[in-house]
Amino acid sequence: MADTQQIKTMVKERIDGAAGQLTELSHDIWANPELAFEEHHAAEACAKVLGNAGFTVTLGVGDLPTAFTAEYGSGSLTVAICSELDALPGVGHACGHNMIAAAGVGAGIGLTAVADELDLTVRVVGTPAEEGGGGKIILLERGVFDGVHFSMMVHPSPTERDTINPLATTSFEYRFSGHPAHASAAPHKGINAADAVTVAQVAIGLLRQHLPPGDQVHGIVIDGGDATNIVPHRAAAKFQVRSPSVSSLRELVPRIHACFEAGALATGATLEIVSTRIPYTEFEHDDTLIGLYRANAEAIGRTFAPPESGGGGSTDMANLSLMMPTIHPMLGLESNGAVNHQVEFADLCRTPEADKATLDGALAMAWTTVDAALDPALRERYLAGDTGYGHRPDYPWTLDG
Repeated sequence: MADTQQIKTMVKERIDGAAGQLTELSHDIWANPELAFEEHHAAEACAKVLGNAGFTVTLGVGDLPTAFTAEYGSGSLTVAICSELDALPGVGHACGHNMIAAAGVGAGIGLTAVADELDLTVRVVGTPAEEGGGGKIILLERGVFDGVHFSMMVHPSPTERDTINPLATTSFEYRFSGHPAHASAAPHKGINAADAVTVAQVAIGLLRQHLPPGDQVHGIVIDGGDATNIVPHRAAAKFQVRSPSVSSLRELVPRIHACFEAGALATGATLEIVSTRIPYTEFEHDDTLIGLYRANAEAIGRTFAPPESGGGGSTDMANLSLMMPTIHPMLGLESNGAVNHQVEFADLCRTPEADKATLDGALAMAWTTVDAALDPALRERYLAGDTGYGHRPDYPWTLDG
């Protein structure tokens, strides 16, 4: 077997040879933003590049039309590299999933140069609907990650980080039903469903003062009636709830439900609560894999920011991390104060700096996989299914315990 540096050189040459295709792929996905579970163009574009690189590609895995797997090699150790595909409503690829998709494809292509030599199976997974739909969780439940020993992805951010601190999260739609009436001639004969939403929002505003650190709640009103001169007989709001862990999320959710129940009680409206998100969990990092990634990224020239305290955001990659060793590093972009989910950040994700970060992320992931495959102790741990933190919780995780 060639030495580690020779192997890494082969990987880099393969990625360098595909750099133009990867940049074009990132730009193409950026220019054609698609919402959760609608990422047909992105999935097909990734699949085409991977198929041309010799991967065996399967579209529609897990009964999700926009999910795919692309597999190369038949080694005993299997890595999953995730390519997120979806965009956000109104602001396009303001979370940089175009970069994530291309970086995952690039890492997979780089590893084709050495997969046989490393006794490695490379599985690039196109994962739809990270922005709320829980695509990875659905694919996990439906067996798409079966046989995977460790997983990874990279994600753009205003700062370069080797770890993240996402919050566990879930969301609900709260639907109130009242009774219509003339808002001027007979308002006393109506039951105002929109007022029920207002009461709930006020209650949440007061509750926030007493929430534990890390607990968050935020949402939007999605229906408030039909006309100003009709007492609203229906109203609805969609709210997302976050907490540092699924365990603490279970404690928070009933408190938020109670705010909406108060709205129903105060107005006489009836309330229906509908779950709209598969719960995303807290993240367990694989420290060894993080150390390998950081060393490789620094060798490329990436510079990491100091660790940040607290948590924010959420990801369905966290659910994978509780089942297998997983990392989710962040690729820093000079953002001039812009942050993810702003239209200004979307603009940053199709720039020369973003293109370089995408290729750097692909190379750092591929080199990290090389190091893991060549480390006998780490390889043995991964093949044994050892997550590194001593437990593998029963799946699925629900708010019912």
